[in-house]
Amino acid sequence: MSANPNQSFDDFNKQASSNFNSFLAIVVVLSVVSIAGSVAIVYLVYRCVKKNGLPAVNINTNPTATAAMYAVVPDSQIRDAPVERFLKEIAGEKPIRFTAQQLAGFTNNYSARLGAGCFGTVYKGMLPNGLTVAVKRLHVGGHGDRWSTSQEQFMAEVGSVGRIHHINLVRLFGFCFDADVRALVYEYMDNGALDAYLFDRSRAVPVATRRAIAVGVARGLRYLHEECQHKIVHYDIKPGNVLLDGGLTPKVANFGLARLASRGDTHVSVSGMRGTPGYAAPEMWMQAGVTEKCDVYSFGVLLFEIVRRRRNLDDGGAPGSQQ
Repeated sequence: MSANPNQSFDDFNKQASSNFNSFLAIVVVLSVVSIAGSVAIVYLVYRCVKKNGLPAVNINTNPTATAAMYAVVPDSQIRDAPVERFLKEIAGEKPIRFTAQQLAGFTNNYSARLGAGCFGTVYKGMLPNGLTVAVKRLHVGGHGDRWSTSQEQFMAEVGSVGRIHHINLVRLFGFCFDADVRALVYEYMDNGALDAYLFDRSRAVPVATRRAIAVGVARGLRYLHEECQHKIVHYDIKPGNVLLDGGLTPKVANFGLARLASRGDTHVSVSGMRGTPGYAAPEMWMQAGVTEKCDVYSFGVLLFEIVRRRRNLDDGGAPGSQQ
């Protein structure tokens, strides 16, 4: 007796339908498990970030660790790059780390001295691509407060102005952190410090020029206080810390006392005396919590000096005296 063809076809359809349903169920289960696993991973990452926060870089750490973050750029790489590309690409978002031998070559063994301060001496130099720079070599050696302050100044400069770029802030191209040489490499300012330029009565400084200088310094401070990712308080605004380039564009300089602060901080605690007498706000000498308004106070004193072309603490002396 032969098998019924219709019966065989029905059995085949039932078997195929059963296999398809099983396959579809497996696909659905795997999809659900995959989606649930992805959601679980995202949730765990969210909980971890919410609990511990994102990783942060603390610039106020050991100076050796700070310097180790930056790679040394060889002379050949600088020499082969045009000046504009050097400024935009090589310098980038952080300063270059130079070796002591490179700085000795840039400055012709520190032969052209521009000036000196409590914590270092400034020399004129030139990079292999022809860009003129100012190299501030910090004093190395000694003990106690002076050595500690020198280290703090180095870290403050690299950690603040080394991360920002503004037309009214002096630019830090790089630094050297070797056992015997600690130095900072800045853009060169043709007209030097504002005090030497402003208080020289033999030089004519028109009102329009003085106004442009005052506005430029104000723009630089506004950038530090309001437009940076972290608020930066300079703590030592005065004519000697404002430099003038060849076009008399003012640039705030010397960030050795600067502090970074969160935008949520209403006050910043400071240790020790900061600022310069005659320019520092009264709260600076009380060693109380201070704000960026101490820079505004110092700018007000600077503004009076720009307008009058006389030092604020020199009313009893001859006009233009720098005593």
